[in-house]
Amino acid sequence: MVEVVPADLVSKAVESLMKWENSRKQSREKSLLLEDDSLIYLVVSLKKTSPDHNRVNPIQIPIPNPIFDLDHGELCLFIDDRKGKLKQKETKLRIAEEGIPISKVIPLSKLRTDYKEYEAKRKLCGSYDLFLADKSVIPALPKLLGKSFFKKKKHPIPVDLLRKKDWKKQVQNACQSTFLYLKGGTCCVVKVGKLSQSKEEVCENVIHVIDAVSSHVPKKWKNIRSLYLKTLDSVPLPLHQALPDLPRKISVA
Repeated sequence: MVEVVPADLVSKAVESLMKWENSRKQSREKSLLLEDDSLIYLVVSLKKTSPDHNRVNPIQIPIPNPIFDLDHGELCLFIDDRKGKLKQKETKLRIAEEGIPISKVIPLSKLRTDYKEYEAKRKLCGSYDLFLADKSVIPALPKLLGKSFFKKKKHPIPVDLLRKKDWKKQVQNACQSTFLYLKGGTCCVVKVGKLSQSKEEVCENVIHVIDAVSSHVPKKWKNIRSLYLKTLDSVPLPLHQALPDLPRKISVA
């Protein structure tokens, strides 16, 4: 990786965020694992939007120090129960047989009927630490889940349950990764760590994610305007700011 963002700058930013969050930890109410264990985000600002405006599925980025703990977290899975797809009973049976740590399975039909009200969506969002969804239902989820999920950065992670047989491996890989969403706009937010991790673990994740993001965005580093590190409630700490593009000289004959 070309050291566009110095490792010592990443270290100072992570340390500052950890100190700031620890200073206010006493006043926070405890809730779920990832609600109480605040996440750290990399905010990526692009110069131009991605040309692939129709992209629905995020780019999966494996990270060296996973954010989600499979042994202690609560997972919820959205499945496609339309005709010829998956059935809730059979899905739950297979999950149990394979020892996949998923606490709740919600079919698309029940999501449409049982979670229509805002309060139901809000409670669902706060009841689980991580959400997974079959790829086929991902396009329908923003409208069905509402703003709470996306405001709290709980985008459901896509898995392919219809075409791939390795369900358990897919879930494990999803929990050991973070995700880059490039659809529309010039701002992307990527989870890079949590405050219970060591400073070294978070720094390793941040550097790894920056490297991955710079390789996936269109035109790579030339299209990255700025990089910031923050928690949900903190001010963003700058890691990188591109120089403004110089105007082109117009030659006069």
